[in-house]
Amino acid sequence: MPDAETITPLSRGGVMLADGTFFEGTGFGATGAAIGEVCFNTAMTGYQEILSDPSYAGQIVAFTFPHIGIVGTNAEDIETINPAVRGLIVRADAEHPSNYRSLAALDRWLKAHNIPAVAGIDTRALTSLIREKGMPHGVIANAGSGALDHAALLKQARSFSGLEGLDLAKEVSARQTYKWNETEWAWNKGYGVQAEPNWRATVIDYGVKRNILRLLASKGADITVVPANASLDDVMRNDPHGVLLSNGPGDPAATGAYAIPVIKGVVDRGIPTFGICLGHQMLALGLGAKTKKMAQGHHGANHPVKDLETGKVEIVSMNHGFTVDADTLPKGVKQTHISLFDGTNCGIAVEGKDVFSVQYHPEASPGPMDSHYLFDRFATAATKRA
Repeated sequence: MPDAETITPLSRGGVMLADGTFFEGTGFGATGAAIGEVCFNTAMTGYQEILSDPSYAGQIVAFTFPHIGIVGTNAEDIETINPAVRGLIVRADAEHPSNYRSLAALDRWLKAHNIPAVAGIDTRALTSLIREKGMPHGVIANAGSGALDHAALLKQARSFSGLEGLDLAKEVSARQTYKWNETEWAWNKGYGVQAEPNWRATVIDYGVKRNILRLLASKGADITVVPANASLDDVMRNDPHGVLLSNGPGDPAATGAYAIPVIKGVVDRGIPTFGICLGHQMLALGLGAKTKKMAQGHHGANHPVKDLETGKVEIVSMNHGFTVDADTLPKGVKQTHISLFDGTNCGIAVEGKDVFSVQYHPEASPGPMDSHYLFDRFATAATKRA
């Protein structure tokens, strides 16, 4: 048995919710505390892609799958260079990953990105609480060898104003325009390069995931990415054959203050437009509909969505806490997809135009590939203008 001096003490960690509920566990990842909205994600794989998804800005993610960290982390399975997630909650941290692509354990990756994490709590109890009461405000703390000040943590949790009214897209968006030509990943080959594009796409970056850009490039697009607050002239400067409105975090109504006029300008010019997640909500707002906050939100890679036009059911990846109010869709805008979990809106289209959007993530990463056809639909519409 090793000497007491050689045993590394466990870090003290915990999650304090604004209602006073406290979950005690073991801290790992970065030392410190972070405040945010606590949500649960039901995906069984792809934790690195989820944690690097810019859409999680302002949120603390609890995984319902019990073991997280099994395959480690690497330099390829990321959706942005600087993750915006506030914190991570797991039942069990897999300290010793086993995968040939692993370059570092999850703990090391979290430390590198200054993300605190807590393991060892009852994630089923936390998930049940969220299902019954909605996504709470909370604080996640990894105190290291120090003590947890419950009173201070509770005060922090109650000070969080929530995500309603917050424009978080500007915090995760690119600061300047850039080009993209990396294509999707292939087994034992890595990512490719689009050397012969045949149509032009402008992507408005509200917090875009890299795999959206990769799939666009794989469909032959010459891609220009512009910041969330780009003007209509900025969007049109490259004379795009299609415009994609990306995913992102925060309240769509807040981001819409500057984005809606641009979106209206794109649609009015008859340019094929494709919205994803926040981009879907922004398009709906631009067309005259309204959005609203959800109680639990949708976070996972196993959500059933029905295509109302074909009757087909797709299993999709989702990550959103706001939704389009289908009852407010104006004349000429039809609902195309619905969630089979709760009937909420998951897609819209403008009648007579190549303008459509979906609430879910057709690029997956992680998640099923059932919805990749939407990129084909967008590319087909755009190439007609090329």
